[in-house]
Amino acid sequence: MLQQRELCVCEITSVLKLATSTVSQHLGILKESGFISEVKDGKWVNYRLNYSAADPRITAFLASLDFWTSGIGVIDNDREELKSVDRYQICG
Repeated sequence: MLQQRELCVCEITSVLKLATSTVSQHLGILKESGFISEVKDGKWVNYRLNYSAADPRITAFLASLDFWTSGIGVIDNDREELKSVDRYQICG
């Protein structure tokens, strides 16, 4: 989903239908490992893929992410559902 745009925890939670604590924990692991970064925007914390990671293995993996994720039904469904997610309606 982060390939589509920056997202906050509540947007990701809404699509994946997981607990906020679970999503936050996974985002923390991805951030710590360098795959994603966060940007604060007022009350929002937005997460995005870290295409400028220091580790060239991460940037190589992210560059090939479309290859690894294309045509996978559940991922395609999540991408489609993301189109209708509005943070202002779900996050308050």
